[in-house]
Amino acid sequence: MRQLALIALLPLLLVACADEQEAKTPQPDVNAGKALAKAHCAGCHGLDGRGTAPGIPHLAAQVDAYLYQSLVAYREGKRTHAALRDMTKELSTKEIHDVVAFYSSLPPLEAQMDKKAITLSPYERGKAASKACARCHGGDGNATEPGMPSLAGQQPLYFVSALQAYLHGTRNIETMETELRGMNRVEMENLALYYASQTPVRRGKPTVGDPEAGEPLTARCGGCHGAHGVSHDVTTPTLAGQDAQYLVSAIKAYRDQTRVHDIMLDDNTDQEIADIAAFYATQESKAAHVGPITVQELSAKCDRCHAPGIENPAMAIPKIHGQDRDYLIRALRAYHDGKRGSSLMHNMSLPYSEAIIESVASLYANQDAK
Repeated sequence: MRQLALIALLPLLLVACADEQEAKTPQPDVNAGKALAKAHCAGCHGLDGRGTAPGIPHLAAQVDAYLYQSLVAYREGKRTHAALRDMTKELSTKEIHDVVAFYSSLPPLEAQMDKKAITLSPYERGKAASKACARCHGGDGNATEPGMPSLAGQQPLYFVSALQAYLHGTRNIETMETELRGMNRVEMENLALYYASQTPVRRGKPTVGDPEAGEPLTARCGGCHGAHGVSHDVTTPTLAGQDAQYLVSAIKAYRDQTRVHDIMLDDNTDQEIADIAAFYATQESKAAHVGPITVQELSAKCDRCHAPGIENPAMAIPKIHGQDRDYLIRALRAYHDGKRGSSLMHNMSLPYSEAIIESVASLYANQDAK
């Protein structure tokens, strides 16, 4: 009976606690917040709430709970910004509420980017860049020349690491170094994401090796490269359907240490290498990513939380439409690298490369705030 009485009393106690907490929360003063913003914030964020330089976030019409949590995070050192940490330590909790109330009360800002500009996806940018590769590797990444590797369907992060190896001279093909000179990381990732979405075409019968003899020799390879050479790891190459002559030269390079990799094969004979290559060349491959990776596809994931009108009482979610592009890039990088404490955002941004982060940031920055 006593237990039932306690259960019945519990909701009343929770309501009382909530009322007490609400009473402790200071009522914000917008006018006082404006005066504080003029003294402490306007130099970077403007009195209209627009960031005064690239990389500085817009605060106008931002969600008040999100702004408050952000400022407290800077004050407590959970977010890193020396000036903001010093400034927030000078303000009382009441003053932080006032500043937040002022900026959240401002009208939304109109985007200053070119609204007619087309926000290209990494896939579209990569497709345009692939024209320089088509002469050797085929228009869709399916090479036909013996000894020339196919790029279609390849794992994207492995592809980027291979390009960087050619550019830095750890893989030695002069024509590749020449073609890649001047290409930055984002451009490499665009190219990688385009090829990752292309469908590999099965090659003809290999001119080297015996596929049946090669199959048992691939037992050690499958742990990294997947069953039958189809990789599911973005950093590990797919070998299935690859040109046999290219595979022979690549495996020998690792064995002979003209290419360096800690766990690659180092004790196979030339014949065994030819047989391994023949086996993988006859296996059916598939694209690392099904279909083009578009900005619209990526932003659909963000809109589950950030679309206008969506509210989640359990979470303070910021508005990102019309936000400064450079700031969005920096914020996504911080979540990606675990430098901002949101496990949800960290997990959401983990698959995002620099190319994808820049595309998503450009899309939202090019929209009017809502």
